[in-house]
Amino acid sequence: MTARTALVLAAALVLAGCARKKISALDRDQAANMASEAEFAATVKEWPRAEGLYAQAAKLCPDSGDLWLALGVARMHLGDRSGARDAYKSAASAYKSAFETDPTDARAVGQRAYALVVLGRQDEARSVARKALSDHPDDGLLRDLVDGGQLERIIADPALKEISP
Repeated sequence: MTARTALVLAAALVLAGCARKKISALDRDQAANMASEAEFAATVKEWPRAEGLYAQAAKLCPDSGDLWLALGVARMHLGDRSGARDAYKSAASAYKSAFETDPTDARAVGQRAYALVVLGRQDEARSVARKALSDHPDDGLLRDLVDGGQLERIIADPALKEISP
């Protein structure tokens, strides 16, 4: 075997290991159970427990923007601004992927815009929402978000300061 062939084979093996793991139904069920338990922990202000459960659930289902958002909130309650920022970025990415996979999922656009606002990226949130509306002008949720002023109300909400890193 030549050095070039060995190098190509090694690169192929490394890249094959980088493929995304398929999320099984069992993983989704376990993540849902963890998220439910985490929601209860957050309700009773047990933030360390909630954070740990949300982190485990997000690891099982990294495509769930909702889990990442909840993890970010829990981390903010623990004073972990950097960890919260990372979680919110993961949420925005997950919502972007969800919308790319299903362009009729206006909720994903709204949630991505929300995550961007929490990250302090209001102009990007506006741009994302306007672009989605221009691509889907008949979508009522997107119209409410952009033309109905819903996004501007989210941006102006003083409660966001508590969860923004």
